[in-house]
Amino acid sequence: MLGRLPATITSSALKYFTSLRLLPPRQFSLLTMYRGIGSSSSSFSPLVRPSPSLDRGKEHGDMGGNRCGSRGRGRNAALGTSDKIDTLGRLLVRILRHNATELNLDMRSDGYVKLRNLLKLNMKTRSNFPLSSHSVDEIREAVRIDNKQRLSLLEEDEELWIRANQGHSVKSVETESLLKPILSADEIPVCVHGTYKRLLESILASGLKRMSRVHIHFACGLPSDGEVKSGMRRDVNLIIFLNTKKAMEDGMKLYKSENGVILTEGFDGVVPVKYFQKIESWPKRNPVPFSRVRTESNTLGQNVDSGLCDSLQNLKL
Repeated sequence: MLGRLPATITSSALKYFTSLRLLPPRQFSLLTMYRGIGSSSSSFSPLVRPSPSLDRGKEHGDMGGNRCGSRGRGRNAALGTSDKIDTLGRLLVRILRHNATELNLDMRSDGYVKLRNLLKLNMKTRSNFPLSSHSVDEIREAVRIDNKQRLSLLEEDEELWIRANQGHSVKSVETESLLKPILSADEIPVCVHGTYKRLLESILASGLKRMSRVHIHFACGLPSDGEVKSGMRRDVNLIIFLNTKKAMEDGMKLYKSENGVILTEGFDGVVPVKYFQKIESWPKRNPVPFSRVRTESNTLGQNVDSGLCDSLQNLKL
């Protein structure tokens, strides 16, 4: 039957044949291999649909979409070792930064938890491997290959501990225990926060906020610097430079994490605009004008940018 079917057969005809069971499954699957042969190859496209999970990952620019797709034994068998270790590292980072409290993990003030307790959790990676199925060597490898160096291991009294180096929203972590204090502005000649143009209006209105995290994050260099491994997303289009000298003179405490990220709690969780040294677009590095001077508007009951003062006075509020 297969040999008598022309390569130009339409998809509707194929559906008709299969609905009448005129083509055995094996012959039908072989027939689809003709896709791409001849001018009418596109007629087969409705029969070969890509996996929705793969499309979803690529649609959002997530090159890791493949790892988040179909799960199960077949998927596990298809995964390479690097994929397995990568998804393990991602899960460890998420747990240690954000979920330790709700998972009843006993976390020290410096962010460390016992590795054996972590591996007892009834959780799976995106590759569908249970945490308990991973060996200590695989944990060490996940820590080693993390390109942002977000994890650290510590061995004390024959006990292995693990922590996230920064990025916590877990409130039990104490800044002084987790991070190294920066004692002089000379230690960090560059201190820059990466963000997005769509957020600029909000930032200029209320400063940089730590949001749900414990600290506000800065990098010790620009996104293109090879030495900068963490502290800033690679897709930012706006960079804000911190005037570290002025900030520290006014009492702002700055710290450095194990993986080189500069962190601060600011003042009550905010880095005010007056400590911005300059703002530039990225990667073109065009200057973005803004005003550092802030004034209090008693009538409105909020801080307003000084550039608006003349307009507000004209309103006679």
